Amino acid sequence: MLQFGKYKIKIVQNERALYSFAELKEFFDWDVKRVYFIQECKEPTGQHCHKIEEEFFIMAKGSCTAVIDRGNGKEDVPLAEIGDAIFVGSYVWHGFKDFSEDALLLALSSTNYSPDRSDYIEDYTEYQNIIAQKKEE
Repeated sequence: MLQFGKYKIKIVQNERALYSFAELKEFFDWDVKRVYFIQECKEPTGQHCHKIEEEFFIMAKGSCTAVIDRGNGKEDVPLAEIGDAIFVGSYVWHGFKDFSEDALLLALSSTNYSPDRSDYIEDYTEYQNIIAQKKEE
C-alpha cells in the first residue's frame, strides 16, 4: 500500500574526485518535476505526507535522520553517509532531523510545488486516521 525504500546510490572515487551516480529509472518510474536541496538545517523539518507527490531523497553530504511512518508508527531511518537514499511515496509520513553541520540533502519530486499546500497532510492525527481508513478498505 504505502511505498518506501532505502537505497544506496553508486559512489566512485578516483584521484580527481568523488562521483555519485543514480540511474533514476532504477528507483522510480516518474519524471522529475522539481529539485530542491535542504542544507544549513538548524532544526527538524516539518513532518507531513503528500496525497499525490512522491519524492526521492539523496544524502549528498553529511548526515541526517529521516522520520518515517508507513502506517505502522514513526521510525528513524539514518541517512549516515554520502549516497544513502530513500524513496518516499504518497501517504508516507516523513520529515528530517539531526542534520550534521555539513549536511546537504538532495530532493527529487514527482510534482511541482503547490503553494496552496492542497497535496499536504500536516496533522499527524489526521494522517493516522486516513491510514487506518485505507487499511480497512
